[in-house]
Amino acid sequence: MFGAGGGTSSYREVENADVILLWGSNAREAHPIFFHHVLKAVHRGAKLFVVDPRRTTSSQWADLWLGLDVGTDIALSNTVAREIIAAGLHHTEFIARGTCGFEEYRASVEEWTLERGEQVTGVPAALISELAHAWGHAKNAQMCWTLGITEHHNAVDNVLSLINLALLGGHVGRPNAGIQPLRGQNNVQGGGDMGAIPNKLTGFQDIEKDAAARARFEGVYGVPIRPRYGFTLTQMFEAMEHGVMKSVWVIGENPAQSEADGQRCRKLLTGLDHLVVSDIVMTATAELADVVFPASAAWCETEGTVTSSERRVQRVRKALDPPVGARDDIAIIAEMAKRLGFDWGDVGAEDLWEELRKLSPMHAGMSWKRLEELGGIPWPCPDESSPGETFLHARLWETDPARRGEPAPFTVLKHAGPVDPITADYPLLMTTGRRLDSYNTGVSTRAYSSPNRADHPLYLSPEDAARLNVSADERVRVSSRRGSIETEVAVDPGLRPGLAFMTLHAPDRADANVLTIDATDPKAGTAEFKATAIRVEKLGAVTAGGK
Repeated sequence: MFGAGGGTSSYREVENADVILLWGSNAREAHPIFFHHVLKAVHRGAKLFVVDPRRTTSSQWADLWLGLDVGTDIALSNTVAREIIAAGLHHTEFIARGTCGFEEYRASVEEWTLERGEQVTGVPAALISELAHAWGHAKNAQMCWTLGITEHHNAVDNVLSLINLALLGGHVGRPNAGIQPLRGQNNVQGGGDMGAIPNKLTGFQDIEKDAAARARFEGVYGVPIRPRYGFTLTQMFEAMEHGVMKSVWVIGENPAQSEADGQRCRKLLTGLDHLVVSDIVMTATAELADVVFPASAAWCETEGTVTSSERRVQRVRKALDPPVGARDDIAIIAEMAKRLGFDWGDVGAEDLWEELRKLSPMHAGMSWKRLEELGGIPWPCPDESSPGETFLHARLWETDPARRGEPAPFTVLKHAGPVDPITADYPLLMTTGRRLDSYNTGVSTRAYSSPNRADHPLYLSPEDAARLNVSADERVRVSSRRGSIETEVAVDPGLRPGLAFMTLHAPDRADANVLTIDATDPKAGTAEFKATAIRVEKLGAVTAGGK
C-alpha cells in the first residue's frame, strides 16, 4: 500500500487503538495470535467493530456486528465514507497534506446515503451510522482485513475501498493507527517480500520499471533480467488451458484441492506434459505428478527466515533432521539448477540471506547476526544502525513537500455484486472460510483428531434448514453451476437466511472447491471463493457417526 507491500503498523500497536475494525476477517479463528492483541485492546476499553456476512466467533467479542450481504463491501464502505464526510468528521488537515483525489472521491460517494446503503448491503442504517461516527471520532483506529475482502472478483477494489476509509480518518502514518492486511498463511508476507509475485523482484522492486534494480540483480546473477511481468496463478492456469504452459513445478502447494472450480483445475494439471511436486506428504496434487520430490518440513527441519503480517523477519531454526530421502527446498532447487548446468556450490540459508541483503534495500540492515540477537526485525531496515520501522508512511504527515513525497490517492469505486447470480435453481449463496482447528485443504491437520472439529459439513441458517426440511447430520446434495457434492448439514445460528457456509479443510469428505467459481479479479488474479450460488437437496438421514 502506498508503494509498500505490507501492513502499515505492528501487532503491538493494535493494543493501543481506541477503535478496531475487522472487515471480512474472522481473526479469532483464522489469525488467533493476532486476535490476542485485539483482545488486549478490547479489555483495555477499545471498541471492536466486525463487518462480516456471518456472525463469527470474532463478532462475539465485538461492540457491533455489521452483517452485510456478500459482495457489498464497496457499497458499505462508500456509505460509511459519505456519512463521515456529511458529519464533518473527515481529517481535513491530513487529507489536504498527504492525499490526492479527495474531491472526486467525495462526489462519488454522495449518492450513498444511509438509506441506500441499507438497501444494497442489508446493514441497518443506524449501525452504518454508528460505525461511521466511531471511525470519524477515533484518535487511533486500526483496520484489519483478510480473505473475506480479497477472495472476490473485485478484490483490489475492495481493498482500495478500505484504504479510502483509512485516509478519510488520517489513520495511517502514525503510531497506534494503521491498516493490516492479515496474510492467509504462514509466511505469505515473506513470499511476496522475496519476489514470489509476478511483477516484483525481491524487496518489491518493479521488474519492468526499475532499471537500477534489474542491474543489481544482473550483476549478482550474471544473467540478463527481462523487464517483463510474469503470470499470476490464475494466468498460469489459463496458459495451461491454451497450451502455452506445458510443464509445472508445484512447491508446497495443493492446487488440485485448493483452487476454485476444482474439476477444471485437476483436468488442466493432468493435461500437462510434465508435473513436478515438492512436498512433505503425498497430497492430491502429488498423486497427479510425474515426479515427486520429498521435501523437509520448513518449520522444524530447516534453517531460514519467516516474515509475519507485521513485516517482522524472524529466524527459523532447525530442530529435527528430516526423514531419510527428504531434502530442504534449498537443496532440491540447487540440485535442479546443477542438473540444468548452473552449479551454485554448497548453498545454505545464511548464504542466501546475505545475497538477499545486497539486492533488497529494505532488508539491507538485517544481518543474520542481528536477526538472531534482536529476535526479529521489521522492514524497512536500510542499515545496521536501524531497528526497523514499526509503522510505515510517516512521510505523509511531513510539512515539507520534498520529504512528504507522492501523496496517497483516494480511489473512486463502484459497487459490483457477485458474479454467480442467485436464481430459482440456485437460491442460496455459499461463502467459504476457515475453522480454528484446521488448516487449508487439511493436508497438515486432517491426520490428527480434534475435539473441536465438526467434520466440515455444509452450514445452513436455522431458517433455511427449516425451509428445506433438513436437520443436523442429515446428508444432502449440494450443487452449483460447476458441479455437485454430497455432505452432511450443520445448523449455524450465526448465518442469516439465504447464506450457507463451508470450509475447504476436508476435501475428501466435502470438496467445496468443486462448487466454487473461478471468476477472478483482473488486477490480482484472485478467485471469488466467497460467493457461490448453490441449491441443496435432501438425500436422507445418515447413520450414527456421520458416515
